[in-house]
Amino acid sequence: MSMHRRRFLKGMGVTLALPFLPSLVSRRALASGTDLPRRFLVFYVPNGIQMDWWTPDREGAQFDLKDILLPLAPLHDRISVITGLRNDPARPDGPGDHAAGTGSFLTSAHCFKTEGANIRNGVSIDQIIANTIGTEHRFPSLALSSQGGGNVGGCDSGYSCAYSRNISWIDETTPAARESRARVLFNRLFSGAQAGMTPEMLERKRAYKQSVLDFVLEDAQQLQPRLGHHDRIKLDEYFTGIRELERQLTLGAQNQCTPGDLPEAVEDLPARITQMLDLILLSLRCDLSPVVTYMLGNAGSNRSMPHLGIGDGHHQISHHENDPVKLDQLRRIAAWEMEMVFHLLNGLANTPEGEGSMLDNTLVFFSSECEDGNRHRHSNLPVLLAGGEAMGVRQGIHRRVDDQTPIADLFVGIARTMGVPIDQFGDSQGVLDPRS
Repeated sequence: MSMHRRRFLKGMGVTLALPFLPSLVSRRALASGTDLPRRFLVFYVPNGIQMDWWTPDREGAQFDLKDILLPLAPLHDRISVITGLRNDPARPDGPGDHAAGTGSFLTSAHCFKTEGANIRNGVSIDQIIANTIGTEHRFPSLALSSQGGGNVGGCDSGYSCAYSRNISWIDETTPAARESRARVLFNRLFSGAQAGMTPEMLERKRAYKQSVLDFVLEDAQQLQPRLGHHDRIKLDEYFTGIRELERQLTLGAQNQCTPGDLPEAVEDLPARITQMLDLILLSLRCDLSPVVTYMLGNAGSNRSMPHLGIGDGHHQISHHENDPVKLDQLRRIAAWEMEMVFHLLNGLANTPEGEGSMLDNTLVFFSSECEDGNRHRHSNLPVLLAGGEAMGVRQGIHRRVDDQTPIADLFVGIARTMGVPIDQFGDSQGVLDPRS
């Protein structure tokens, strides 16, 4: 990967990566696309999806979005629905479909059933991709979630919490360290370079609540004359976005309840999720990492959805047994989940990059650990691809594959699209190329 687009602002021990600025890239490289970023983003939701609400009636480019997918309608030509894929290694030994399915979500490997420390899974496809395209980035990959919890103990019918709470695996026994706290993630992304600052400098920063941007203004001013008009606007918008997000996170931390003072505040789930998604967008804009995995919730998450007027837990509702009330609640949850997906995709689509947008240079994979949360099947999984057109990905279609096709075939195709020339992964039997 060329280093010409890897630009940083520096000052007082702080280094801040810049977004992609065409003014700083040679016209030849920009025209050829060789210097443009290439990214892979995973979006996971728990408890499966009712496939009759998901599956388009027609195949090919003339498909219509079903009701729960309607939030994505403005991006119809930028997404593709794939139906028929299966993940047989995700089937558990006895009960435990949610944990086994989530552990196998990106590994296509069979998880060893244990609640102890002797976990065993496989390397996930995001890590295989990150090992190739992420080596020159500050963070080769990021593993993120909007629901916390540790990896110790059992979470699902004899399966370790490590399987339930992680989709990114560095090796067979090591899930990638994930972050679910927005403020901690922000500090890690944009203040982590403070390691070179003295204690006095850190204290001064805390005392005056200075933004990390305040340390790099001089370098930014020196950069301004080299930028074109549109890039100057883009840089200003980038700084403004960081300042606003830092302000929101600071206010959020100040308003947190402390034990013994006030009752614990009700979790505002949509705000927490959109905040994390905005941080993902920000991390991609400044090219901190080319590979991001995001879990909207843990396997079998039983969080309630008060913002949708739903008091019962999601997992409990997913065992609907065709109860019309529960089915209606599930439909509303699924549609809201797609609104969250749209928030992310729309942010990518509305951020110019090169001759197109960030979505053109980002391949997004969406799915869940099982098909129907009521029956726990690991066949005919709900799969959505978005973006990646600059890499040749064909979008705007419904592709129905043979129902014996392993999802690992798609992962091989995704890896190749990202420039990682693998021939086999998990239980793959061939290649499902998203570019064909």
